[in-house]
Amino acid sequence: MSSTGRGPAAGRGRSRLRLVTGPPAGSPDPRSGGDDLLDPSVRRFSGRDPERGPERATPGRRPAPRGSGAPPARREPPRRRPEPDGHDPATEYWYPEDPEAYEAVVEEYVDDPQSDLRAPASRRSGTGPTARERRTGAGRTGAGAARSGRTGAGQPGSSRTRAGRTAEGRDGTDRTAAGRAARPTASRGGTSRGATANPRTDTSRVTPHGATARAGTTRASTPRAGTTRAGTARAGTQRGAAVPRNPTRSTASRTEPVRVQPARRARSSRGGPPRGRAGAARRGLGGAAGRTPRPFVLASPRRRVRVAVVLMVAVLVVIAARLAQLQGFASSTYAEQAEQQLRRKSVLPADRGMITDRHGGRLAQDIEQRAVYADPLLMTPSQISDAARRLAPVVGRSENELRSLMTSNAKERFVYLGRGLDRSVGDEVTELDLYGIGVLEERGRWYSLRTLGANFVGFANYGDNDTIVGRAGLEQAYDSVLRGTDGRRQIEADPSGREIPSAQNMEKEPLDGSTLRLTIDNDIQWQAQRELAEAVRTYEADGGTIVVMKPRTGELLAMADAPQFDPNNITERDLDAIGNRSTGQAFEPGSVNKVITMAAALDRGLIDAMTPITVPPSIERGRYTITDSEPHGTEHLTAAGVLARSSNIGTVLIAEKVGNQRLEEMMRAFGLGAVTELDFPGETAGALTSASQWSESQAATIAYGQGMSATALQMASVYATVANGGMRVAPRLVDAVITPDGEVQETAHEPERRVVSPETAATLTRMLEEVATEDGTAPLAEVAGYRVAGKTGTATRYDPVSERYDGYVSSFVGFAPADDPQVVVEVVLDNPRTGYYGGQVAAPVFAEVMKFALTTLGVPPPGTRPDSLVLDLDR
Repeated sequence: MSSTGRGPAAGRGRSRLRLVTGPPAGSPDPRSGGDDLLDPSVRRFSGRDPERGPERATPGRRPAPRGSGAPPARREPPRRRPEPDGHDPATEYWYPEDPEAYEAVVEEYVDDPQSDLRAPASRRSGTGPTARERRTGAGRTGAGAARSGRTGAGQPGSSRTRAGRTAEGRDGTDRTAAGRAARPTASRGGTSRGATANPRTDTSRVTPHGATARAGTTRASTPRAGTTRAGTARAGTQRGAAVPRNPTRSTASRTEPVRVQPARRARSSRGGPPRGRAGAARRGLGGAAGRTPRPFVLASPRRRVRVAVVLMVAVLVVIAARLAQLQGFASSTYAEQAEQQLRRKSVLPADRGMITDRHGGRLAQDIEQRAVYADPLLMTPSQISDAARRLAPVVGRSENELRSLMTSNAKERFVYLGRGLDRSVGDEVTELDLYGIGVLEERGRWYSLRTLGANFVGFANYGDNDTIVGRAGLEQAYDSVLRGTDGRRQIEADPSGREIPSAQNMEKEPLDGSTLRLTIDNDIQWQAQRELAEAVRTYEADGGTIVVMKPRTGELLAMADAPQFDPNNITERDLDAIGNRSTGQAFEPGSVNKVITMAAALDRGLIDAMTPITVPPSIERGRYTITDSEPHGTEHLTAAGVLARSSNIGTVLIAEKVGNQRLEEMMRAFGLGAVTELDFPGETAGALTSASQWSESQAATIAYGQGMSATALQMASVYATVANGGMRVAPRLVDAVITPDGEVQETAHEPERRVVSPETAATLTRMLEEVATEDGTAPLAEVAGYRVAGKTGTATRYDPVSERYDGYVSSFVGFAPADDPQVVVEVVLDNPRTGYYGGQVAAPVFAEVMKFALTTLGVPPPGTRPDSLVLDLDR
């Protein structure tokens, strides 16, 4: 059987083909075209899908012969007869009209069933004789000559010589030299394909797939290639002969179909496609070497399955590891995070307790306030400047300060520009409608009386989590009582923050802080602050303090300081004013301390009010000379006269009778050298060294209040003890704590303590009354209608900055009415410059405050006058 060249696909191997040739008897002839075997219904014969074959030409018009000028004729569609009943499903029937065509088709596809898939388009498009030509026999003239030219003197009826078959062989290997040498002769002897004038009258017989019938016609080759149709267009080689395995011409007249075993493709020992016509395929036109197109080979399915399995296992391992981490090792952590995302916790702040005076007047309270903030990240420099300019007069801060706050925090989303502002201020800021500026509602501390009592009330501001925290004074000392307990609210919310109504929520109501009720009287406090501020301005003092208290109960009615500050708006210049001078600033009391020396001598019976004391102009103690405030000669005074005229020399002489140890004991018994029971933040104990460490000069000066120090509250407590008949009562500032439910819890009273006998206290009171007379040092301390007992003090001032004595501390301490003491008042002026004697600068202030206090408390005048005491024995 002959094999026909297939152009570029000649190098491909043979595939399995199962074809039954020969139509059943009596079957009508089908009209077969060149692509019948490529029809989807017969694809099983080709062994591969022709639609996946490379360079498949789309069936269309049949190309006209070159040079004919005739339009291409459309090929007739293939026709297949319905399958007869009872046929083998594995068998397909094709009924050719001409036995020679039938034989050629069988020969063609058994020889190389896959070669036609890459045959030239002209051969795949069915350019063979039409059915009409086959019926009329047209185009058969000269078939023998064509066959002889094709075979090169071959035998009649055979398409190829035996030498050609021997050269090609059954396995499709390279042809012999004899077969290749026959190509030029065959080309000249046969009719070239390109020279055929009309395919319908051509002597060549064409099979349905473009194969030349075995009528002896030449397989036309193009004139440019100069080769026969038996070879490829580019290689120009002739197909060799092969031993026919399909029915020959003698058997072509059979009408019964014959089953033909499919030809098996020879496999190379090295693998890959067979080498039958590879040489011709690799050569181009004129025998030039060409590149063999690489066949399309699908990847191994087994390899793909393995890779897919490995990838799936890797993914499953990763997922399993992640699940182990989520459910095993970090389950509690993620569960907690999920709970935190679902549950929203908020603090319900408790209202801070109020601070009131003894009558319920509010000194400090919580109110609703406004805070102004900025979002500098959203604002441009021009917007920041405009906002600072327009906000400055509203929030009470300078334009530069506001601009600095916003520009220095340009990358922040939230910056406070003002806090603790009134609601009207917040409304005004809202009306400005500034971009990047907002207003918040907040709870703030408000001091309705502003500077009143600020020195002991203190102040509070915002601490952690915007909680109000006491920073000074009672706000700090009783912070835990005033703060209360914040409430808690826990809800379940969606990601946008909206509360889930049906979820389980929890809320704990806040417990408001307790209220402090003080012993302070706002009216007396206001008068004390007013008189003190006036005195400081009048005498150009650095500052001052006033203490007003009840001697029998120790209740403080007023504690005024100067300078003052407003806790609602604290500035840098107020830093020196923050604090309570009455408890935090110690000074050398001076002559007001002489009452302790006299009490020690009187209580031990060393002297009485009329004991004569000789007072020289000066005395020497240690290396120091001690004199009185005014020069004088030797005087003969009584003990009452020494106290009334405030003689330093006479006091030293009396102290020397008492002794250092007993004097120290008396001073400590009155409360000096230790903090008071008030336990006020920042309170100082003063300075009082042990008597064993006193030098001769120090022992002398301590007797009249120099060389030691005390606070204004301590000295006021000394005179309250005398006014109380020698019983010391601890000073008290907080009278009671009132709980949120209205329960009143009075603060504990410290037990009274006897310091001196009632007789000593009465004698001292009578002696102190002489001070506030024309014969004493403080006639300006008199209060009309009331008997006043007190003592002036003028002490050199120790300056801690320069560490030397500079200036004076002027003071006056007294109580009234002397016959039934109700109020104790102490006035201290720090470094007055337009006068420094206590009787000159402090006594008038004392008189004004005492008079107001007695009137406010409703203390009636006694209506009695004391008996006069002899002060100067020389008169």
